[in-house]
Amino acid sequence: MTGKARYMAYVGSYSYTGRAKGITVYDVDVERGVFVERCEVEVDNSSYVIPSSDGRTLYSIADEGVVAFRILSNGSLSRLNSAKIRGMRGCHLSTDKKDKYIFVSGYHDGKATILRLRRDGGVGEIVDGIFHKGITSVVERNFRPHVTCTRRTPDEKYVMVADAGLDQVKIYRFNEKEKRLIQVDSIPCELESGPRQFRFSADGRFMYLMYQQKSIIDVFTYETGERAPVVEKIQTISTLGANSKKIAAACAMRFSNDERYLFCSNAGDETVSVYSRDPETGLLAQICCLPISGEYPKDIAVFPDDQHIASINHESDSITFFKVDYEKGLLVMCAKEIHCNEPNCCAIVKVSP
Repeated sequence: MTGKARYMAYVGSYSYTGRAKGITVYDVDVERGVFVERCEVEVDNSSYVIPSSDGRTLYSIADEGVVAFRILSNGSLSRLNSAKIRGMRGCHLSTDKKDKYIFVSGYHDGKATILRLRRDGGVGEIVDGIFHKGITSVVERNFRPHVTCTRRTPDEKYVMVADAGLDQVKIYRFNEKEKRLIQVDSIPCELESGPRQFRFSADGRFMYLMYQQKSIIDVFTYETGERAPVVEKIQTISTLGANSKKIAAACAMRFSNDERYLFCSNAGDETVSVYSRDPETGLLAQICCLPISGEYPKDIAVFPDDQHIASINHESDSITFFKVDYEKGLLVMCAKEIHCNEPNCCAIVKVSP
């Protein structure tokens, strides 16, 4: 008889203070909606972690570049290798659907880097990299390029790069023949809006772009084009509640696993907003915006059952857990918060039963 699927959570933390080793490994109790700590794995300042598309490898940003780990059948991690990115440390990672490449975003130096992935999941050589140039707003964090999110488009023809310093999303052609980033278009954003993160729906028809400084999400339709994709904005919606009066910054955005819902966390306001998503129109409707009982919810982890979430609270050194009541528009704390030193990001991965 086949056992229940098992899930692990991997949480990246800064290690420069010596309080954390880098990645904390947790067993995921899906029914209770809570993490149970297992061990820590050493990584220098793990600011972002992602699993490969096939779920066999975990990648982490580190001071040395990008580190790859094999995810073992029991959920433990075995280090494969690391690779340098020839730039300042990254802030965001993504892979393509076939795990051919990994895309690194550089906040500090405004660089987007593409590295090849090996067949065993290890990180290979740099394929291409590009530094953004330009000066825009005189606001402190916006006086120079800050690349915050880089992803390959669902049609695999382009790579899109969000730059919170230049207030735009640049669109590059990238294919197997040229293996170079060639800019073909851009999406201009409102000045000082700070585009931070974007995600595509699984069917490739819609793109959701979150702005850190304006605390909004723009919804776009996406179509493949000959020279450049056709991207059209169809909605703008706030990441905050209707009665929010605090200065806030949108932090992280995640789909539920079935993509019927979308979650967005807000620092300063210390909340998570929950939206219903229409799969046909792509439009969002806010269900609720409620506090997460922590400070600086830098990331959100959505449990495999889509009924629970974990808020990764960087400033309060905590992870808090909630059951989501979509009908009543509530986030109900379902477990005691757990301590985690300076958590930055969380990846939940299915492992062998």
